[in-house]
Amino acid sequence: MLSLTKVRGLLDGRVPAEELDARAGELLAAAAAKRLQNRDTVVLVAESLEADAREAFVRLAASLKRPRHMILLETARDQVSEEDLPILNSLRKALDGGELGQEGFQTALRLGGGTASEVKRILFRPPPREDD
Repeated sequence: MLSLTKVRGLLDGRVPAEELDARAGELLAAAAAKRLQNRDTVVLVAESLEADAREAFVRLAASLKRPRHMILLETARDQVSEEDLPILNSLRKALDGGELGQEGFQTALRLGGGTASEVKRILFRPPPREDD
């Protein structure tokens, strides 16, 4: 699992503070690209719910013909800031309306309530082959 927060933590104290965000973004993108090129699974924890934040990763995975899945693990309402609520609601609406395919996702899943806290593993399998 890769996240910008995790990468920032790895770089903290090793790069100047004013370069930390830029370098962390570059390192995260490079690590994801390397894993995708090796046909490894990449799980990215998003810091932002904005489509712009995920576009580069979706494009990269698509260019390498790798699967692209979006999973929204919902949290309790009191853990969502007022400023994040409109974009979260927009993402929920897009997920429920099946609109994330337009962004390049092949699968979109929304898990909420008690379901999200019970998730241990999510397994995707290729579709069955059609025998002619």
